[in-house]
Amino acid sequence: MNLTLKVWRQKNGSDKGGFVNYNIADISEDMSFLEMLDVLNEELSEKGEDPVHFDHDCREGICGMCSLHINGKPHGPQQTTTCQLHMRSFKDGDTITIEPWRAAAFPVVKDLVVDRGAFDRIIQAGGYVSVNTGGVPDANEIPIPKKIADEAFDAATCIGCGACVAACKNASAMLFTSAKISQLAMLPQGKVERKERAEKMIAQMDEEGFGACTNTGACSIECPKGISLTNIARMNREYFSAIVSSENV
Repeated sequence: MNLTLKVWRQKNGSDKGGFVNYNIADISEDMSFLEMLDVLNEELSEKGEDPVHFDHDCREGICGMCSLHINGKPHGPQQTTTCQLHMRSFKDGDTITIEPWRAAAFPVVKDLVVDRGAFDRIIQAGGYVSVNTGGVPDANEIPIPKKIADEAFDAATCIGCGACVAACKNASAMLFTSAKISQLAMLPQGKVERKERAEKMIAQMDEEGFGACTNTGACSIECPKGISLTNIARMNREYFSAIVSSENV
């Protein structure tokens, strides 16, 4: 495959940045998207040019590091992570536009790399269990209905890649935050701190500058793990319950 890559290049957070076109040839359709970028970077390095900076780690669709906006869609044309996107999703002669996530809360560090520390700070605000829950019980000692266990597990599959933020026209982080609240709020170990957790995590989300939910569902559609919008409804219930309880104290 012969392709034209329209890649966003930006030296640092204060640089204006802009697109640079690269022509790349003999790309196998069996390559992953990141492998294709590796080939591009090898060519740039051989020419003495600065390679394109992009995030990656496990390359197994688990870590969520590979945050690229490809042809106007987070992670590209398939509902998967960028590292699991293969070049057979494109055609010979295509022009592929590659950008970083676009959100005020995700400032560009360099080229395609953005700072997603805002997600970490939301988790640090309350996405954990800190109370003493005793020793580790046997698997079947605490009865949890299968439906609840399945929903908690589904919420926990969120990898924090930020595709939901990139897909939302308001750059909302509500799908991410609600998944992290839900995975704990539905289980016995997380119920003790559920109200405080909801208040703190949502307050931190707002402080980071993420936008409000648009209710269009683009976040869930683009999410590589298919996190459900049901979690946002649950988060709102958790938050309103916490606020009412605080006002009545």
